[in-house]
Amino acid sequence: MTDQTTAASTARNELAEEPYPAAGYAWYVVGVLTLVYVFSFIDRQILNLLVRPIRQDLEITDFQMSLLMGPAFALFYTFFGIPLGRLADSKSRRTIIAIGFAFWSLFTALCGLARNFWQMMLARIGVGAGEGALSPAAYSILADYFPPQRRATAISVYSMGIYIGSGVANILGATAIAFFMSRPNWELPIVGAVRGWQVVFFVVGFPGVFLALLMYTVREPLRRGMKKIQDAQGKLQNAQVPLKEVIAYLKLNWKTFACHNVGFALLSFSSYGTSGWVPTMFVRTFGWKEAEIGFWYGAIVAIFGALGISAGGWYADWLAKRGSRDAVMKVGFIVSLAWAPTGMLYPLLPNPYWALAFLIPTAFFTAAPFGVAPAAIQQIMPNAMRAQASSIYLFVVNLIGLGGGPMAVAFFTQYVFQDDNAVRYSILVVSTVAHIVSAVLLWIGIKQFNLSLDRLKVWNS
Repeated sequence: MTDQTTAASTARNELAEEPYPAAGYAWYVVGVLTLVYVFSFIDRQILNLLVRPIRQDLEITDFQMSLLMGPAFALFYTFFGIPLGRLADSKSRRTIIAIGFAFWSLFTALCGLARNFWQMMLARIGVGAGEGALSPAAYSILADYFPPQRRATAISVYSMGIYIGSGVANILGATAIAFFMSRPNWELPIVGAVRGWQVVFFVVGFPGVFLALLMYTVREPLRRGMKKIQDAQGKLQNAQVPLKEVIAYLKLNWKTFACHNVGFALLSFSSYGTSGWVPTMFVRTFGWKEAEIGFWYGAIVAIFGALGISAGGWYADWLAKRGSRDAVMKVGFIVSLAWAPTGMLYPLLPNPYWALAFLIPTAFFTAAPFGVAPAAIQQIMPNAMRAQASSIYLFVVNLIGLGGGPMAVAFFTQYVFQDDNAVRYSILVVSTVAHIVSAVLLWIGIKQFNLSLDRLKVWNS
């Protein structure tokens, strides 16, 4: 055995014995990352509540609006996420997140300067590119702050930012609409006369440019389980896994990733399709004002979505402690079916208050899988590949979910039913089909996930 091999072996043993950071500070890190995630979802989802005024001022269709909600954001979010994920496996993760936070916040504010469809498209592209920096690095940080038996809970709490952010986007949007839409134009310094919806983008975007500095209160954690190499001075450094080795490991586990990524992506497809058009459904079907449905739907998503995603993580950790090593996949399968009774009924109900009541359990079960899904990636990947695998997961889940969900609902409304008031039936068709196919894939994926856990043991040895 060479000196270099001995040093690397010793380093791995020392690394394995090093305790995890204090629980109090680890949960502080979760809190900071969750706050950043909340802002990311406010910035990406605020558009959903502004459909009517943006359509009117930019003179665009439902389908064009869905392109701004989905592909304009999702395509660049996903494509930038992969190289940023690889960067996060070797460089400072907190710096990557801080720069990304400032970047997407600036472009959210620039949405308020859009005067036509293409300007809004470019601004949404910038929001998507910036947000690609966040979650791969955040998942990797949390995996190094928490032991395996607590990761699903920690990542699920972080992922509450999805639903808190979406809920706040609706509530804040409702409040802002009620205030800023009270008069046709606002006169602002530098930019001049703008519409009320444009002011909303300034209000939600600019604070994040400065809040990005909060990431520097987070210490970069020790990368656990990393292989070591000696540099020119004889010091041990983390070894970055060659890209071809990452690709080889992913190919070895392709069945697991196909079932996991596409299965959870279809649940995201249903979730984004729903959240993008439920406010509009209430406006068109029940004659509600945007401010009214924004408040109620935002409160439901923020409260019951957050409860659902944290409950999903807690349940997975509870099952894991009782010996179920594939708990994260089982939870995904269970909630994909549990959604059906209320998720299929609320779009059909004739009374808006009954529809809101049925949205409560629907929001809970819709949210439940999105903490366990990224936790599953951390469980089956070597440390040096986690952020890259997470970025691929986010690539698939956002390309299919965010990129396709809102667009699919708009497609059915505009081209199949050919009636703006049929949006409720479009939501029903899109979400039901997505959940059925997802349940099948996740059920198949449970066996493949266990095989991948066995392969990880061999790789680590």
